[in-house]
Amino acid sequence: MIEQTLLEQLVEALRVMPGIGRKSAQRIAHQLLQRNRDGAKHLSRIMADAMERIGHCQRCRTYTENKLCHLCENTRRDDSTICVVENPSDVDSIEETNYRGRYFVLLGHLSPLDGIGPDDIGLNEFKLLLDNEDLKEVILATSSTVEGEATAHFISEMVKASGKEVTRIAHGVPMGGELEYVNSLTIAHALDGRKAI
Repeated sequence: MIEQTLLEQLVEALRVMPGIGRKSAQRIAHQLLQRNRDGAKHLSRIMADAMERIGHCQRCRTYTENKLCHLCENTRRDDSTICVVENPSDVDSIEETNYRGRYFVLLGHLSPLDGIGPDDIGLNEFKLLLDNEDLKEVILATSSTVEGEATAHFISEMVKASGKEVTRIAHGVPMGGELEYVNSLTIAHALDGRKAI
């Protein structure tokens, strides 16, 4: 077996990034080596530090390097509302809106075929929040995939059993979208979620 050169190892290491195939990894490696070695060294230090120090918030489970993330530490957030999302990147998306409540990050979704059950996505921790926090509303913001919908349904049953209000974010026609380009399932969701104006 022929041992890989350091350049080949660099190319393979870059392929761990989403959307980066062999050709893209080669271009990145050559660009860094040819034009930006200092930037690459800085990137490698930051990545090593981030992988070592970033963990999950003890309350909402998003990424943080502290026990609690900056959102959970913020005393001006609305403690009566919690938004349940699948991934930390979903928190970033919702933060771009005017939402000012709390979060719970599942770090995935239910997928029995893949062996992912309620405990694997932290629903035991979520149950503790339901039982011990003074929540008025739980907003389900899981994806509109089959797994996301199943996860939302499962959680909604938990929330209803606790006697708290549960809502689901609307799914439908995107702003600026034309109906002729939207699939029928999306239009059906939009019709089901219609509201008075």
